[in-house]
Amino acid sequence: MAFSSQAIFAMSTPPNIAQKMNLHLGHSNLIQLDISKPMSTIPLTPPCLQDDIRFQHEQKLEVFRNLLSRVGEESLNMIDAIQRLGIDYHFEEQIDLIISSHANALSHQQNDLHEVSLRFRLLRQHGHFVPEDVFNNFKEREGKYFKQILNSEEVKGLMSVYEASQLSMEGEDALDEAGKLSGHLLNRSLSYLGPHEARLVENTLGCPHHQSLAAFMAKNFLLPNSQAGMNNRWLNMLQEVAKTDFNLVQSLHHKEIVQISKWWKELGLTRELKFARDEPVKWYIWSMACLTDPNLSEERIQLTKPISFIYLIDDIFDVYGTLDELTLFTEAVNRWEIGAIEHLPDYMKICFEALYNITNEISCEVYQKHGWNPLHSLKKAWGSLCNAFLVEAKWFKSGHFPKAEDYLKNGIVSSGVNVVMVHIFFLLGQGITKQSVELVNETPAIVSSTAAILRLWDDFGSAEDENQSGHDGSYVRCYLQEHPGSSMEEAQENTVNMISKEWKNLNKELVSPNYPFPATFTNASLNLARMVPLMYNYDDNQHLPSLEVYMKSMLYETESVY
Repeated sequence: MAFSSQAIFAMSTPPNIAQKMNLHLGHSNLIQLDISKPMSTIPLTPPCLQDDIRFQHEQKLEVFRNLLSRVGEESLNMIDAIQRLGIDYHFEEQIDLIISSHANALSHQQNDLHEVSLRFRLLRQHGHFVPEDVFNNFKEREGKYFKQILNSEEVKGLMSVYEASQLSMEGEDALDEAGKLSGHLLNRSLSYLGPHEARLVENTLGCPHHQSLAAFMAKNFLLPNSQAGMNNRWLNMLQEVAKTDFNLVQSLHHKEIVQISKWWKELGLTRELKFARDEPVKWYIWSMACLTDPNLSEERIQLTKPISFIYLIDDIFDVYGTLDELTLFTEAVNRWEIGAIEHLPDYMKICFEALYNITNEISCEVYQKHGWNPLHSLKKAWGSLCNAFLVEAKWFKSGHFPKAEDYLKNGIVSSGVNVVMVHIFFLLGQGITKQSVELVNETPAIVSSTAAILRLWDDFGSAEDENQSGHDGSYVRCYLQEHPGSSMEEAQENTVNMISKEWKNLNKELVSPNYPFPATFTNASLNLARMVPLMYNYDDNQHLPSLEVYMKSMLYETESVY
């Protein structure tokens, strides 16, 4: 289903509120989002000019839709550019038709490495299975991929096959080998490529498209001549459209942040629960990353609310509560009755009442919009989360270290990803059936693999939140305890391999036949996994530099369209 862009353009300019929202990213590391200052150029233009910009923007979109429908051999390059610029939601109908036509005419006899690799990646991303043997034509006699001779055209092909290898599944050893070899050759090419080509190669190696947030990486694609060799006329037009779109969407994010900040302030939990984190903008960033379609504004705002409670309850279990109190709180959440909080300490009563009310409000809204009451599913998700938190609390308050496998199994639940994805499923309201609800209640693979990626990244090394004085263990620590002779390097290498395996599982889910979830839900889970490195990639000073860059890029910096 293609979404209209009119919903974006109809949004009013965010109010000029003299208010600061603080985002704690790490130890002594603070970004202040001051929405009393202009953060976007387009919303501040006179209303008549705003209307003119919107009208011209929609005209350009329509021109490109028509072009995309008529173009021939360049269609896959255009789709790739559209996706990298993060504006594919404008062209979903045209993209689906083109992808389907390529899936129906798949050939194993093509000899252009870039073209074969790009088609392979795009088809798999859109749920079409393509066998890895489409690369057989590029093997040498001894069975290895690619000639050891590099030129400018071959570098382009190597970048494409490296990108394609990010969609490999378990058992596709040949594709994995192609990815390793292309990565090696691309790294070697950095010694003699010019600055522009070297930057493109570095971007590909450091942030392959499939495992990166398109909106975050789009600015790399907006660099002059970022796609040398393409049809500059259509690419320049598309870049101009993307810049305008970025500014319009940015103004929408500003408005959403105002609403989230207002909701959080009025809820008043920070006044009552002094130990808890106060980071509404950071919580909103998860929603912004998961649900990228600008038309899902209300869903992003609603999703930020349960995300905030995942952090809040995590603080209660990790930092503040006694084991007896945590047991009582977990029992209350599982019973889901206001009367069940009678014996809780006051701070837990406040938390449970707020959680109870917000969950009921979201359930009512979903029922009114989509005709399905999700309360049973939401209650089950919150109960499972608290059960997992309690298991960890018992483990680590007693000094007991479980086996790494047991820790990860529980950690998949305690990551909170299941709570997020269950809420996303019902907020989207797409494909709600008895079968799909039963499946989402049981944490399907598209969710559990994303959760494993988050848990493993979170536990990878030195990640410590500045406000966290408690301890909830780590996979690496459990692995070292279970394997006494292992070094930290070996434990971390094992963790990296585990993360890679979970990505392979996600890739398998993309091409699973008869999968009951809509593409928006699947993409939300993938985007959550893509967001994880930004949220947990701490430096030596316990800062999050990647997250800082992401937030500044998405919320502060504008793109000139003149």
